[in-house]
Amino acid sequence: MQSNAKLQPLLSPDSIAIIGASRNPGKLGHVLVANLIRAGYKGKLYPVNPAGGEILGLPVISSIEQLPSEPDLAIIALPREQVLGTMHQLAAARVRAISIISAGFRETGRDGFELEMAMAELARRKNILLLGPNSLGLINTDCGLDATIAQASPAKGSIAFFSQSGALCSAILDWADGESFGFSKFLSLGNKAGLSEADVLEALGDDTNTKVIIGYLESVDDGEKFLRKARMVTEKKPVIMIKAGTTQAGARATSSHTGSMAGAVEASTAAFQQAGIIQVNDLESLFDLARAFSEQPLPQGPNLTVVTNSGGPGILAADACESVGLHLARPAQKTLDILTEALPPFASIYNPIDIIGDASAERYRTTLNAVADDEYTDAILVLLTPTASAEIEETAQALIDMAKKCAKPIFACFMGEQRIGTGRDMLLAAGIPCYNYPEPAVRAIEAMHAHYRWQNRPYPVEVCFRRDKGKAERIITKARAVGLKELPFHDAMEMAMAYELPVPENRFVRTSDQAVRAAKKLGYPVALKIVSPHIANRGDVGGVALDIHAPHELRQAWFSITTRAQRKRPDAYLTGCLVQTMGPTKAREVVVRFTQDPQFGPLISFSLAGPAAEMLGDISYRLAPLTLQDAQEIVREIQSIPLLRGARGAEPVSLTAIEDILLSMSQMATDFPEIQEAELNPILVDAEGALVTDLRLTIG
Repeated sequence: MQSNAKLQPLLSPDSIAIIGASRNPGKLGHVLVANLIRAGYKGKLYPVNPAGGEILGLPVISSIEQLPSEPDLAIIALPREQVLGTMHQLAAARVRAISIISAGFRETGRDGFELEMAMAELARRKNILLLGPNSLGLINTDCGLDATIAQASPAKGSIAFFSQSGALCSAILDWADGESFGFSKFLSLGNKAGLSEADVLEALGDDTNTKVIIGYLESVDDGEKFLRKARMVTEKKPVIMIKAGTTQAGARATSSHTGSMAGAVEASTAAFQQAGIIQVNDLESLFDLARAFSEQPLPQGPNLTVVTNSGGPGILAADACESVGLHLARPAQKTLDILTEALPPFASIYNPIDIIGDASAERYRTTLNAVADDEYTDAILVLLTPTASAEIEETAQALIDMAKKCAKPIFACFMGEQRIGTGRDMLLAAGIPCYNYPEPAVRAIEAMHAHYRWQNRPYPVEVCFRRDKGKAERIITKARAVGLKELPFHDAMEMAMAYELPVPENRFVRTSDQAVRAAKKLGYPVALKIVSPHIANRGDVGGVALDIHAPHELRQAWFSITTRAQRKRPDAYLTGCLVQTMGPTKAREVVVRFTQDPQFGPLISFSLAGPAAEMLGDISYRLAPLTLQDAQEIVREIQSIPLLRGARGAEPVSLTAIEDILLSMSQMATDFPEIQEAELNPILVDAEGALVTDLRLTIG
């Protein structure tokens, strides 16, 4: 065992005490002992039960105090009420790690929550590794350790799995047993009162017997720690995750399941993306990708060559390539010459390479050897449909033989069921991923190439913008002292200036006469905007007038917007209006926001202004702090980016100016976690730069 030394007593213990061991085969304490023996655990086992006697040939110790030595790991399978007292006894016995199978803690309500917090505090104070409670247990196939209550034990493999759901672990172990799918490590986190997903991820990242890490998460307790650890691990090996609780119904189920709070789906998606974690939406994709990553090298380019004996599946593969951003490689001239000479006249030598329905295994072998040597091919996908003349097992063997001498990743798709079963089994046994349909095969190849790009990306450039943090602190302190939840507009604009955001000149006024004098000093044209601590969105009450060119227009605008605001919001106190210089006339309007996610902290979003962006979901997200690369990517990810780049002959805007604003807001969000929400809407941007015309800041 070469994994993180801090978790050695848990993952590779020299001795184990089973507290609550039982002679009754229907009890969890009996299943634990039986699984440890069946898996071939070579360390010392100490079943503990006051009744004494013998369990499966092992002498039973009547109490923790009578343990002959200090066990590395203790497994507790007792009623909830006995767990905390047992932990105190184990701490006195100098146990280094505890796995708690028992359930009924924070997921059941206040009493269970308080009991779990007491257990967690004891583990911290005594420096005990704590797994659970409400855990299925753990498995380490490297040392024959199966400390779970599951009915199935996995084969040895190079994939590590961890999950917050114990029942899901049981189902996956049963599935893996039927599919001969092997694991290196298998951990059920339970309620995570002690060890978190970040701790386990770090240990598995250091484990030399683990090539791929996969997991199921419902919540993340310390988002910053998780991101930091995940970035380090994904530099070394792929991490593939399912994040549950991404809908309102799922979030409610998450809370009732483990007592955890689920954050925004956008935050978890951004977190995974920024940490290099590959996120999937279903278990089938999770294990498809795990198998591919564990058995094949990473494609070093996006160019895929498809070899098929049927035109239809080849077209499906081509469509799938375009949908995920892969390219169908154009074979080199040398490859084309070989294929022209070797294949029948009706074959298609261009990609997809269709060697037609009567293709023999030898025709596959000749084609694959040519493709394997092709300089423009980064990965190979072999499709086979069970035509009348198909030599399925022989073709599978040809593919296996070629894979042994080919350094490029190779994938197969043998379509059908009855006739191709043996050939598919041959490929899987040889470490060649074989799929039922072309689309999941192409998605796996794309995910592996994306991970290659991640591991070879440029070093992230961190940016710290100049700001007057002292001035910003004084503004927030003043607002909190008088109980404001939202900064007044003029204070919000002062915050913008403290962070050197580009803002137009403006004057706060209380009467129309003051507005006219202010406009004369600023210069026409101007905008007029309602200022009220009770009106969050001025547009909802018609509280904005734009492009005012003369004093009489300004007075009329004053009367109109104040009257509308009072009629629509009679409860709102109008403190006055803001006179503001107009921005550039041909500017585009964009929006930058951030909110505080309960799990991952400040979540920054970017979109075009207007309801269409939100209704259509054309919004991109990243977590603060942003790197320069994050700022560049968040701007360019929206579907409507062509509108900013100058579609249909329009002048392109300054994307750099938008990036600067994003980086400044990232700095503000990081400096002041008490700012719960901020919105810059709209930001006017043209070829010359950007202008923040409105800013809302909500304080927690």
